[in-house]
Amino acid sequence: MAIFKVSGQKLLPIRTQKVDLESDIQKLTESNLELVFGLKFVVSEFQLHGLRVDTLAFNEESQSFVIIEYKRDKSFSVIDQGYAYLALMLNNKADFILEYNECTGKSLKRDDIDWSQSRVIFIAGSFTTYQQNAINFRGLPFELWEVTKFDNETILYNQIKAPESAETIKTISKNESVSQVNKEVKSYKEDDLITKNSGGEKLFNQIKEKVALIDENIETYATRHYIAFRLPNNWRIIFVVKPRKEKLVLEFTRSHPKDFKDPDKRLRYIPYSMKQFNQHISIMDVGSEKDVEYAVFLLKQQYDRFMKEYNN
Repeated sequence: MAIFKVSGQKLLPIRTQKVDLESDIQKLTESNLELVFGLKFVVSEFQLHGLRVDTLAFNEESQSFVIIEYKRDKSFSVIDQGYAYLALMLNNKADFILEYNECTGKSLKRDDIDWSQSRVIFIAGSFTTYQQNAINFRGLPFELWEVTKFDNETILYNQIKAPESAETIKTISKNESVSQVNKEVKSYKEDDLITKNSGGEKLFNQIKEKVALIDENIETYATRHYIAFRLPNNWRIIFVVKPRKEKLVLEFTRSHPKDFKDPDKRLRYIPYSMKQFNQHISIMDVGSEKDVEYAVFLLKQQYDRFMKEYNN
């Protein structure tokens, strides 16, 4: 893909530069983890039982650890190394918690962490076709990100996404370490939470379609308990959807009902939200198409407010 800079009526080519993952990209990524991945930095070069974690990070939204590895060659196996790192974590939870507490000055306990949401991020200048195909299994807790550096002091982080697959790694692997990790770690999809052919599925699809009209770049991702909608290139969650049997519960993050024009008074405040989640949260039930229209009216206000804060 050719990239150009516009200069009057001329297009000037922007050329790529060699990526130095060790001394350049790793330091930049660690210094900007929240901006790039929405994660909190814990420690660099964490060593345990003969394995070294390049970057240990923490996802405060899902309350889970994330391991980031910077790959300088193309001879590694995504599956083998990914499961090796996750097995290291799950077999040594106390060591990871201790490292987190010592580095951050906080006091996490084992039960505070959702180990099922653990994942590994691989960062490289490029991945082989074999490595890209290796993640083409449902529920793999691994992400591949290619980094490209340009001569105009620009860096691109691009996630390699495999096509959706119904097949899981369990169908081809009998490895004990893989089986152990898969019992505890799960990568969730939207349909893991949305019951097929239910009223909730129809309402969710309607909300998703209308949110795309507000901004087609708004991203969704699923966790064990909810589906989050977040701002593009920002990782800030606008709202989350918690599916119920015949309705949806929408949670407006970092929001109080007084922040909205809400003539029908549909928003309710969660009184314990600041104490439990360190933010104000307002909720609304969506049980009909009419509710969807009103919810989108509120969501547009939420989006505009978040974008104004982000741009300032």
